[in-house]
Amino acid sequence: MSTQRVFVARLAGCAVFDPVGDRLGKVRDVVIVYRSSASPRVIGLVVEIPGRRHVFMSIGRVTSIRAGQVLTTGLINVRRFQPRPGEVRVLAELLGRRVELVDGSGSAVIEDVAIEPNRLGEWSVNQLFLRKPKTSASPFAKGPTTFAAWNEVTEKHTPGESQSAEQLVASYSELHAADLATTLLDLPQQRLIEVAEELSDDRLADALEEMPEEDQVHILDGLGDERAADILDHMEPDDAADLLAQLPEKRLEQLLDLMEPEEAEDVRTLLSYGPDTAGGLMTTEPIVLSADATVAEALALIRRHELHPALAAAVFVTLPPFETPTGRLLGVVHFQRMLRYPPHERLGAIVDETMEPISVAASAAETARLLASYDLVSLPVVDAAGRLVGVVSIDDVLDYLLPDDWRTQDADDELTAGGAR
Repeated sequence: MSTQRVFVARLAGCAVFDPVGDRLGKVRDVVIVYRSSASPRVIGLVVEIPGRRHVFMSIGRVTSIRAGQVLTTGLINVRRFQPRPGEVRVLAELLGRRVELVDGSGSAVIEDVAIEPNRLGEWSVNQLFLRKPKTSASPFAKGPTTFAAWNEVTEKHTPGESQSAEQLVASYSELHAADLATTLLDLPQQRLIEVAEELSDDRLADALEEMPEEDQVHILDGLGDERAADILDHMEPDDAADLLAQLPEKRLEQLLDLMEPEEAEDVRTLLSYGPDTAGGLMTTEPIVLSADATVAEALALIRRHELHPALAAAVFVTLPPFETPTGRLLGVVHFQRMLRYPPHERLGAIVDETMEPISVAASAAETARLLASYDLVSLPVVDAAGRLVGVVSIDDVLDYLLPDDWRTQDADDELTAGGAR
């Protein structure tokens, strides 16, 4: 086994491979247990396997950790990871904890943890990377850093007790929203709320959109009304409407009153439609342009990084006004079609008028059939007057068709090759 010292924060996200080079998943955390007379012992890794499920891999099945990858025996238990009493996750629970240096030089915060195997192959915590309090009054200054062995510090809190969430949030900065949602839901309840409070509004909104509704409600209930309204402002209107629909009527109205008027209006509109209709599935923020707009203008709009890929696949051409509900829908111009024309070409000259929109009152089943029949990524939704009121995307329909617990539903709890944990 490689005897290279490994820093856990850098290990997060590294690929995990079996002996023949097939990728099994990626590292999400390292699990340790405390010992009375020695530094904590590493007992395994939390590995994310396909399906965004977190499973436990015993450290004994790790043959090498080097060059940003983890090599294993290939034996893995696919049952969902559940921490046991006495187990501590380094990223989720240890980073950000404040400790006292035994030499009397003061306190520091754990920013990273180094682990290393001994000659017998047993992994343990080798060193701590610490940051001391800053000495400058500048808001941009940071405190000095230092390394310390485990026996050179004492904890101010009992093992397993969480403290600052700042370091944990920093370690999540590169996670995709869906991965962030899965990781957050693996945290203890109190720790989950602490981290949610530390995340930025847009980051937390993105993560909430990837969670089951009951977990969304739990997190929203743990935030103050003002913060909860800010989060809802940053969510897609259809996702915000679905979340608010789970709340008691009184709290729903309180949060709508605290939201930005324009965002609240979109959400109120969506709440007025039945959940099993095209109106209940759609989003109210498609890209809408006039027939005189150019290909260059359209491409500039769909280039925005915050735009959902399904909404960036096409622009909708209407008569004024150009915000939903718009004037009469004239047609759609797909992204691929725009690439075939010069930047100065008018959208009105290349608009596809053959795509039939769907009524806002159409059933969800009919909407799904149309998307599947014509291999569409999105479908315009119109009212009785032919005005564009929104767009149903393929992911909206998938969310509707899949079971409510699809994000957390386990596949068969069978072992890929090996015994139980």
